[in-house]
Amino acid sequence: MRKANRYLIIGCLCAFAAGCAQSEADNTASGVAGSRRVDGATRGPDFVTLARELQPAVVNVSAMLRTSDGGAHGVPPQASEDEMAGRLFGIPPPVGPSLQRSQGSGFIIAANGVILTNAHVIEGATRITVRLVDKREFEANIVGKDPHTDIALIKIAAKDNLPTLKLGDSDRLQVGEWVMAVGNPFGLENSVSSGIVSAKGRHLGEAYDRLIQTDASLNPGSSGGPLVNLNGQVVGISKAIISQSGGNLGISFATPINLIKEILPELQTSGKVTRGWAGLAIQEITPALAETLGLEKTSGALVAGIVAGGPAERGGMKVGDVITELDGKQVADALELPLWIARMPIDKSVSVKVRREQRDVQLNLTVAALPEGPAPTPPGKAG
Repeated sequence: MRKANRYLIIGCLCAFAAGCAQSEADNTASGVAGSRRVDGATRGPDFVTLARELQPAVVNVSAMLRTSDGGAHGVPPQASEDEMAGRLFGIPPPVGPSLQRSQGSGFIIAANGVILTNAHVIEGATRITVRLVDKREFEANIVGKDPHTDIALIKIAAKDNLPTLKLGDSDRLQVGEWVMAVGNPFGLENSVSSGIVSAKGRHLGEAYDRLIQTDASLNPGSSGGPLVNLNGQVVGISKAIISQSGGNLGISFATPINLIKEILPELQTSGKVTRGWAGLAIQEITPALAETLGLEKTSGALVAGIVAGGPAERGGMKVGDVITELDGKQVADALELPLWIARMPIDKSVSVKVRREQRDVQLNLTVAALPEGPAPTPPGKAG
C-alpha cells in the first residue's frame, strides 16, 4: 500500500469495480444487462443477469509468499500453522522468513485455462492456487507478467473447457456509464458491486497510467478482477483504491482493457513486454511554467531530467527543453509521451521538435529498449 501524502493511501491491492452506463436505448436494444421496462415503468440495469453470466469465469487467486515482514498485497496475510500454534500455546514464532498467503482475483480469457490478474497479486509467490466458482482448485503457472502495467497471465490445467469473459473496447467507455466489478474482497468469493465511470485517463504516478476511475465499492482482495460494461464485456482490470483507512471510499481505479490487449500477444509468447525508452523524465506544462518559459500554450512536455548516456542525451536533448512534436505528432498532453515512446520499435530513429530558449530546435532520437528491472531514470514521469 503506497502513501500519496500523509492522509492518502493508494493501495494496489484493491479490487476495482464499477458500472458503465450506456444510453437507455442502447441498453434496451442490445445490452446484456440493459434497462428493462416492467408494467410501463423503466427499471435500472439488469445486474442479476449480468452477475449470473459473468461469475463462472471469475476466479480466486491465492498466492503463497515467502516474506519476512508479513506484508502482502490483497487480503491481509493469513497466519501459517506455526504462527497459529504460537498464538494458542505460547510457542515462540519461527525466526526468519515465513510463508504467508495473499488473495486476489482474476478472470478466465481462454477456455484452456489462461487467466488475467494483477502482477502484484502473484509477486514473489512460491505457489499460486486458483479456485473456480464450482469450488475446484488448481495450481497455476505464470505465463508472463508486466510490472509496469501491473498485469500478469497465469494458466491452469483443467480437463474441460472453461467459461470465459469477452474483452471489450475501453476507448468507447464514457464517463457516467454503468459498470460492474466482480472479485473477492477480503476473500469473499464472487462478490459483485456496481457504480458508474467517474473519470477516464487518471494518472497516479506510474509512467503508463491512464486509468479508469469509478465509484464502485472495491476493497483489498478484488485486485485483478474484471470491470465490465452492461454488454458483459471486460473494459478494465481492478487495480487500486484511494482511501484513508484501507477500505472503500468510492474512488477506485482500473487499468483500461485496450492497454492490456496491446501487450497480451507478447506476454503469451515471451512472458514479458519489450518497450521503447528515451531515458528522460518529463513534466506537464502548467500556466505558470508556460509564462516562465515564454510559451503561448500549456501544451508540450518539459524535459525535467535526462539519463546520462541514454537515448535523449545522445540525441542532443537538454534539461529545460519543451518537446512539442514527436515523430510528426503534436504533443498536446505530456502524459501521453511515455506511452508513445513505449510503443515505438526498438532502434527506430524519430524526429523530435523542441522549444529551447524561445526558438525551435529539430533533433533526432534513436529509441532504445526499456531496461529490465528498475530503469535508470531521473526523478519525474519518465519515458
